[in-house]
Amino acid sequence: MQAILQKEISAFFSSAIGYLVIGIFLVVNGLFLWVFNGDFNILNYGFADLSSFFLIAPWIFIFLIPAITMRSFAEEKKQGTLELLLTKPITTWQLVLGKYFGSLILVILALLPTLLYVLTIHELGKPEGNFDLGATIGSYLGLLFLSAVYTAIGIFSSSITKNQIVAFILAVLLCFLSYFAFEGISNFQLFGSEIYALEYLGISFHYKSISRGIIDTRDVIYFLSLAGIFLSLTKYMIYKTSL
Repeated sequence: MQAILQKEISAFFSSAIGYLVIGIFLVVNGLFLWVFNGDFNILNYGFADLSSFFLIAPWIFIFLIPAITMRSFAEEKKQGTLELLLTKPITTWQLVLGKYFGSLILVILALLPTLLYVLTIHELGKPEGNFDLGATIGSYLGLLFLSAVYTAIGIFSSSITKNQIVAFILAVLLCFLSYFAFEGISNFQLFGSEIYALEYLGISFHYKSISRGIIDTRDVIYFLSLAGIFLSLTKYMIYKTSL
């Protein structure tokens, strides 16, 4: 599994695409948070707070993570190397998890430079350091769990097709629906009442919950279970390929 993981990381950074994807993520965040005038601009916010970043990051991840994962299995299928990998002395789970953790590490590497935002907020606070550290840590944990689910969805989408563009579009759609659809549906009035319970099934509800700085085991179990479901589906798709 370690060899698969290292291969994923080296393959991503062996071309300009890897640096471009991470660069776009950081530039887009930087423009919205520090340059463009608007609701997301931290300097116009009035007080030291990173809530704008944690509000916009999940939506940027909807495009960033599928861009990272789209080639995972789709490229192997297109080049005909997936069958070769399946003949190696590794289990299907090791192959799937190697691809998964390789992509997840890349997402984490894209997140690391944003820790500079925390340092900036620390300096901007009056007095210095006057910001909600607990909520910030909780929000970063929320982003990590969100990344884990989005990456699992992206890996699954890549296992379905040989076309990277199709894998990208499918992953974007699934990530969007998983994050927003249940919350959106719960706001519609059906039979004279709102179906609030549906909101609990969506990623948005649990992401906002954990971002408050309180680690609820129900939120953790939700994220891990959802990631596990998509990884299991990926394993099933790869197993079908090996038949």
